[in-house]
Order: sequence, then structure tokens, then C-alpha cells
Amino acid sequence: MNALQPSINKLSQPLLVGLIAQADALNIGVLQHVTGAMIVDAGIEHAGSAEAGRRIAEICMGGLGDVSLKTSTTFKNYPTIIDASSQSPVLACLGSQYAGWALQHEKFFSLGSGPARAIAQREALFKELNYQDTAEKTVLVLETDKIPPVEVIEKVVRDTQIKAENITFILTPTTSIAGATQIVARVLEVALHKAHTLHFPLQAIISGNGTAPLPPISTDFMTAMGRTNDAILFGGFVQLNVKCSDTDAEKLARELPSNSSKDYGKTFAEVFKFYNMDFYQIDPMLFSPAKVNITNLTTGNSFVGGELNEVLLNQSFG
Repeated sequence: MNALQPSINKLSQPLLVGLIAQADALNIGVLQHVTGAMIVDAGIEHAGSAEAGRRIAEICMGGLGDVSLKTSTTFKNYPTIIDASSQSPVLACLGSQYAGWALQHEKFFSLGSGPARAIAQREALFKELNYQDTAEKTVLVLETDKIPPVEVIEKVVRDTQIKAENITFILTPTTSIAGATQIVARVLEVALHKAHTLHFPLQAIISGNGTAPLPPISTDFMTAMGRTNDAILFGGFVQLNVKCSDTDAEKLARELPSNSSKDYGKTFAEVFKFYNMDFYQIDPMLFSPAKVNITNLTTGNSFVGGELNEVLLNQSFG
């Protein structure tokens, strides 16, 4: 790791300690796995809470992001807005928050996000980011409604070279309030990932923040997954501060929003069903915030693209 780069593992540990200390108040459970790893249950046997999801989102951002819950009049029927911001968005979002580590064994599958990814280095993305972290303790967030099997935890131990008793797994089902909160708090990360897909130079992204409405919780996984995606696709607004030419900033503003995708115009659940539940058939350009404002710090000019779509949002949120 470059000496000038922060350790997302060290920065996130105090946040994790605080989360666990407030477990009862946050309606989350803390237990020890048979391997010795610590499990934080934020929506399986314990109900969890939006505040737990907010804190988990900050842990997911490696301590380099601020996440808050606010009340807004932007969407008449859905007043709770999640706001995520970072002064180091590339590292916070792509280096930590992005769910890029596939973990599976037999019937268990989950994508891991959070600081442990930067130690394990299982994704080519880290070579591009030129970032590798080291730490004695780490944390991984899994979007799952099942406790990971021994084999999955042993894989994380092998890949991070950290003892099981020093690894915490935070489990956040999509059908839980904490799960929905931490997913929608990825609104800025979704914009960073799309910018990366568009080959916009990551070093030109200086800071950013994003907002999106918190959807109603559904106990049906398909509905819950659809709503958390649609919160960003139709209700997400991202401000990125960049340093580049105005031509590149204007192009990013035009291409970044979700309405630039050929699959835009239906709720996510409808698109998913159209492709016979094959996630990889969906146009990757769809996964973006609804609206963006790209401010070029070099010239002081701003470029706006996309639009908030309350009609489709209401259709999705039911």
C-alpha cells in the first residue's frame, strides 16, 4: 500500500466496534461462528433497523464515507432519503463498498463487500486501483439470509491470511430494513462503477455524494431486490466533482444516468423477468443513478444528465 493511502481496514474498525456495542439498541444480533469468526445478524433472526443499515454502509465504505438518513419532499410518498458522500470516492466505493467478491459453497452464494476485499485481492480491479491493504482484523459484508458455511469462512481466512477470530461477517438480507438501507446507500458507488465501465479516468473523480429514497421493505426477495435497484435507477441523484475537460465532463453527464440504457423504462423486476431471471443478460449500462450533476472543478462548469422518474418509482414501490 502507498504510504499516502489510508487503510480502509483500520478506519472501519472503530465503526465496527461501535456497531457491535450498540447491538441491542440497533436490533441486531452478535454471535460466534463455529470457526471462531464473529457474525453480525442484521436481519435474519434479528429485525435490524435503518440506523444499523446506515452504520453498516459506512463500514462498507471503509470509513471513508458519510451516510445519513434524511427527510425530503422530493418524492411525495417516500420521504426518507439516504445520503452517501465521500472525499475519497474511488477508494471508498470501488476499493471497499463494491460487492465484487463472489463467495460460494454448494447452495450458499453471496457477494462480499467491504474492507476485507482490499486484503484478499481476489479481483483484477485492485491492480487498476493500485491499492492493497493489510490489517490484523477485518470485516466483510454479505447480502444474504443464511449464515455462511465453514468452507466459505475458511476461504476468507486463506485469502486474507487473517485468523477467523479476527474476521467479522455482517449479514444483511435484502428483505430486511438494514439490508435495504445499506443497498440504497450504494447510490454513489453505482455511479462510480458506471463511470469505470464507461472508461472515465478514475483519477479525475475528486469527490461526490448521492441520494436515493428508502423503499418499503418486502419479505419477498424478488420484490425487495427490485425496489432497492429502482430506488437508485429512478430516484438516485449523484453529484460528482471531477477534474477533466468540459467535453469529457459533459459526455459523462450524458452517458452516466440510467435512462441512457436500452433496458430503461420498466421496473427492475419486469426487466429481470423479461431476461428469464438471468442477471447477466441485463444491459450493464442500466445500473446507474437516475440523474447526475457533473461539476468540472477545472473550469467551474456543471453538466446535468438524466431525470428522476417518480412514476416508475411509485410503480415499483407499490
